[in-house]
Amino acid sequence: MAGRYFDQWTIGDIIAHDIRRTVTETDNLLFTTMTHNPQPLHLDVEAAKASEFGQILVNGTFTFALMIGLSVGDTTLGTLVANLGYDKLVMPHPVFIGDTMRCETEVTDLKPSQSRPGAGIVTFTHRLRNQRDEIVCQCLRMALLKKSDA
Repeated sequence: MAGRYFDQWTIGDIIAHDIRRTVTETDNLLFTTMTHNPQPLHLDVEAAKASEFGQILVNGTFTFALMIGLSVGDTTLGTLVANLGYDKLVMPHPVFIGDTMRCETEVTDLKPSQSRPGAGIVTFTHRLRNQRDEIVCQCLRMALLKKSDA
């Protein structure tokens, strides 16, 4: 088990996740069609070329899901009771096919659960960066985690 229990976290902890991922055309195409998103900027090369970006944009919901996925192994794998929510999601830079993503997580809040004595709420700030070190996605994630003695 790679994830940490609630009581093993400290506010200010930062993890640079080891796993990186280069986004492929297949990733974007499959995710976009699986989620029934007809946005031409994700699917139509000619429409994308005519846009201000000049190329296909990777689906933002894929970008968000990849950020969370890259973080799970080091944060909540095996210790998660439930994800309680996501907040302040921003995507300040676009993601293009061929971009390589890396994720960093910071613990920004800890709160013992009022309703579950064997668990607590960790607030993570996740940041996804491309190979140019630009933040392409960021959010707060509130996760209910088991305590180690539970």
